[in-house]
Amino acid sequence: MLGLMQDWPLTVDRVLDHAATVHGTREVVSRRADGGIERTTYARIRDRAKQVSNALLTEGVRPGDRIGTVAFNTARHLEAWYGVMGIGAVVHTLNPRLPPEQLAWIINHGGDRMILADRVCAPLLEAILPACPGVEKVLYFDPEGFDAWIEGRPTDCAWGGFDENTAAGLCYTSGTTGDPKGVLYSHRSNVLHSMMAMQPDVMGISARDVVLPIVPMFHANGWGIAFSAPMVGSKMVMPGARLDGASVHELIETEGVTFSAAVPTVWQMLLQHLDATGGKLTTLQRVVIGGSAVPVSLIRAFHDRYGVEVRQGWGMTEMSPLGSVCTPTASIADLPFEEQLAQRGKAGRAPFAVEMRLEDDEGRRVVHDGQTSGRLKVRGPAVAGAYFGLDKQVLDADGWFDTGDIATIDAEGVMQITDRAKDLIKSGGEWISSVDIENVAVGHPKVAVAGVIAAAHPKWAERPLLVVQLKPGHTSDCAELLGFLAERMTKWQTPDDVVFIEVMPLGATGKVDKKVLRARFADHQLPTAG
Repeated sequence: MLGLMQDWPLTVDRVLDHAATVHGTREVVSRRADGGIERTTYARIRDRAKQVSNALLTEGVRPGDRIGTVAFNTARHLEAWYGVMGIGAVVHTLNPRLPPEQLAWIINHGGDRMILADRVCAPLLEAILPACPGVEKVLYFDPEGFDAWIEGRPTDCAWGGFDENTAAGLCYTSGTTGDPKGVLYSHRSNVLHSMMAMQPDVMGISARDVVLPIVPMFHANGWGIAFSAPMVGSKMVMPGARLDGASVHELIETEGVTFSAAVPTVWQMLLQHLDATGGKLTTLQRVVIGGSAVPVSLIRAFHDRYGVEVRQGWGMTEMSPLGSVCTPTASIADLPFEEQLAQRGKAGRAPFAVEMRLEDDEGRRVVHDGQTSGRLKVRGPAVAGAYFGLDKQVLDADGWFDTGDIATIDAEGVMQITDRAKDLIKSGGEWISSVDIENVAVGHPKVAVAGVIAAAHPKWAERPLLVVQLKPGHTSDCAELLGFLAERMTKWQTPDDVVFIEVMPLGATGKVDKKVLRARFADHQLPTAG
């Protein structure tokens, strides 16, 4: 027997329709490339998104066609998203920070017909377009390009009317192992993921919030904020390409931001700016930080100095991307803050619609005792079941996706990533977590960024090598940092050597690029006493 409820397809066009109808006057603020501010509303964004749809239909765009975007977070980018998805075409977000040859490969593999882009990305596109023969048209998000293209077109267009499992967005992984892989999101998965993100123990945003989505829309759907903020009617403050500490601080204070989300490097830049200027955070209440492990020192700094709650998040492009958020359980929330840090420094609990399990290398279940580690597998309605254009099985026989991470899960469901499987260091038969060492190292007041890789050792096979970028104006040496680590870690986990570099190589998503570090220090000789 079936239920007798209405069949209401979960398509993302309904999100913007709801925002325009219920929260139509709520502001969306964007920073232009020249630093100026533009203001619009959800109602106006819906009108312009429908004009985008009509322009695309005039160009002959059909359901399933891929439309690339090479752009940062602005209202125009939002208009393009909803205008493309509303008619059943697919938004393919492209990361302008990728190497040009990789970006061209992704455009070709994705089969993009058109590209909508920020003008600042024009030199990059002009360099690679000769290698992208399938791209028929490029339009820039400025008055002469995008605005002129949609001007005068009707502000009404039929949206939706297709199956909720229709493809809506395409995003490629960062290609840390082999070629990038395309994740093809559906309308249904996007809507469900956005509803997951709104839960109080996840992002917990509401119509009363002013949301600053620093995480770019080209990073795994902007963590879903481009859907969940309109869904609840939050004011959105779109930062554009200016993500330095001074620019972020200005937007937070002038627009009254209460919630934000970004990778750790952005928050470290903000804290450095506040330290240098004596600035304050008068409205910010909480931030979600993900993309790489969040140092406990960063969590403590936001809490102690500014009264801001940090929620560590973990996820993957293949998970839309939210997999877990570390909001304290009831038993932890009642403890003094210092005693909460042991849990707050973990990746957190899975929200409803994400299931997790641990397995050993033979595929056997690993107990969730908070101590025993295993390969982390996930499943859920917003988890990839296959990769776009690849005839490759990615799920096991029971429908679980192997994340490639090694983790523990405790009895309350709190998960902790101990490392990427490929980044673990095996020393004398024991596994050492590079993440644990990095988190301790960045707690040193002189350290800006830290990366740990394996270095060859004649006795132990591998030993950890710590690579450090110091904060501006600071000096240090190997003895100082190793002494700092030795006081906080067991001897066998402590690195044998430290090397200092001027600039830490970062990948396109802001993580330390360990491929570059491994190549650069492939022949590094550890001290013989190690």
